[in-house]
Amino acid sequence: MSELEPPADTGVGLNESKYEVEVKLGGGLSATIGDLQQDVNNPLYSAHTFEDLSLREEILKGILAQNFKKPSKIQERALPLMLADPPTNMIAQSQSGTGKTAAFVTTLLSRIDFTKEVPQALVLAPSRELARQIQSVVTGLGQFCAGLKVEAAVPGAIARDAPVTGNVVVGTPGTVMDLVRRRALNTSEVRLLIIDEADNMLDQQGLGEQSMRVRNLLPRQIQILLFSATFPDKVMKFAEKFAPSANQIKLLQQELTVQGISQMYMDCPTEDLKYNTLVKLYGLMTIGSSVIFVKTRESANIIQQRMEADGHKVTALHGAKDGAERDVLLDNFRSGTSKVLITTNVLARGIDVSTVSMVINYDIPMKGPGDREPDPETYLHRIGRTGRFGRVGVSISFVYDQKSFTALSDIATLYGIDLVQLSPDDWDFTENKVKEVIKSSRAAPDFSKAGVPEGGAAASAA
Repeated sequence: MSELEPPADTGVGLNESKYEVEVKLGGGLSATIGDLQQDVNNPLYSAHTFEDLSLREEILKGILAQNFKKPSKIQERALPLMLADPPTNMIAQSQSGTGKTAAFVTTLLSRIDFTKEVPQALVLAPSRELARQIQSVVTGLGQFCAGLKVEAAVPGAIARDAPVTGNVVVGTPGTVMDLVRRRALNTSEVRLLIIDEADNMLDQQGLGEQSMRVRNLLPRQIQILLFSATFPDKVMKFAEKFAPSANQIKLLQQELTVQGISQMYMDCPTEDLKYNTLVKLYGLMTIGSSVIFVKTRESANIIQQRMEADGHKVTALHGAKDGAERDVLLDNFRSGTSKVLITTNVLARGIDVSTVSMVINYDIPMKGPGDREPDPETYLHRIGRTGRFGRVGVSISFVYDQKSFTALSDIATLYGIDLVQLSPDDWDFTENKVKEVIKSSRAAPDFSKAGVPEGGAAASAA
């Protein structure tokens, strides 16, 4: 399922929070969205229906065919700015499941001349999985746009001697650079560059250098749209240089945690207890489907082998597997053929599978040399794989020593998370709490205001 499909119980199917959004116009004007959107003459005047956006008929028809009844909050607020002429840059920070992909795809389709078989819009993503997903969203929304051709610039997707003729190209930066260097991808008519998961794509310790190289291969006068759920300060500074004079839409820090997810943790002070607890959770994992995040590819393979030896059906997906196999594994997970997926951070960002009701942080996400500090942005992206579009979701993090306990505690403090402690020694309580969320019609993150207790893993490991 793409990011466009709503659940059965709403007309929009997205996280329709009442969050206040900080808006900064490219000219430097700052204001709250509520003030600006009341002024009919302001470019931020709210678009309460898709008809208000004056979209081309074939694009509007594609939106309605996806069962969208009205714009989500982020679409309502960002689309009038992104669709305005002359085109302006945008930096948009919005939590998972709010319709940001549909927002930038609607803009993309509005900028394309479908009569030309030449690349005009380029979308960059950090993984082949996310690139493929965005490709399917563009195809779905643009299903009535005669002449639309979307190509995936990921390893193995485009023949070595074949030119890229799609008017929309979605890919990873390394493959895009390779295609341009081989003159297989003509960039002369590209008018729009979109970067999804921009905090990772512009991080200079990550894909930032590659993304900048791609930008330098494109025409100077293009519209640039940057989207992510998180923008750390150092990345935001680079983003403002990457997309000059950009309008900005940004959630306040304390409002970034995904509100539809009940966030829990378990104290598992030994490796055997971690694994045994994971196995005990298997029955709860398969009520819907689940993603288990681990630190390394080796861990993913080992846990898969152990669980399969114990009679459980699981799949491991990570960057060591070739592209075609990764595509098949993810397709099987989307279809429900596989219900429990063990993965590294390759799937932490952007991937939308509607049935995911549980995320397990088998290893707490860490960053820096020697994993010396917690990685709150990755935590937020990981748990955002569940609780999509207002559906229910549970995340369970395993803490197992002083370092992991402190890391999770720091993440909880940063985001104002009220963590619920589950005990591996009281399985009836654990099962009841998890089932209460998964089987409810809407997630309830505040089962308990317990927070992270003073003892926990730190006390057990001492």
